[in-house]
Amino acid sequence: MTLAPLSPADTRAAIEAGARLVDIRGTDEHARARIPGALNVPLERIGELPRDGRQVIFHCRSGMRTAANAAQLRAAAGDAPSYVLAGGIDAWRTAGHPVIADPSQPIEIMRQVQITAGALVLTGVLLSLFVAPGFVGLSAFVGAGLMFAGSTGWCGMANLLRLMPWNRRAGA
Repeated sequence: MTLAPLSPADTRAAIEAGARLVDIRGTDEHARARIPGALNVPLERIGELPRDGRQVIFHCRSGMRTAANAAQLRAAAGDAPSYVLAGGIDAWRTAGHPVIADPSQPIEIMRQVQITAGALVLTGVLLSLFVAPGFVGLSAFVGAGLMFAGSTGWCGMANLLRLMPWNRRAGA
């Protein structure tokens, strides 16, 4: 089930007419860059979306998450007319509409996971080539952890990174 897409211009007009804009990205992503007035209800908490009959427009970064979760989003909106911002906040920004950006906020947790996992795998490979072959186990451990995270939805590295000092203020 898909939600009808709205262009950034049509979305802005709908917001000005009283529609609710809902950002389904994580609180860390929302803290770093957001559309003014957007309500942040991360996808994992979308059932908490207030139902007041107002038109609802969902957005994410690029439109991929909203498209992939359209049925869940439509159900969360209830009987209210619901749409997606085509192209997400990226399209909104490209169209020249205002975005509140706070570069002092840490980058998104999943990007931190990707950077950390990549660095650990590369380190393991290089150490196994130049120091001792046993260091390949580091790369295997990280790969196994990523496979576990993908299959269960629980990522130990993401949980650990959330505890780091630079991430403690995200969403605060």
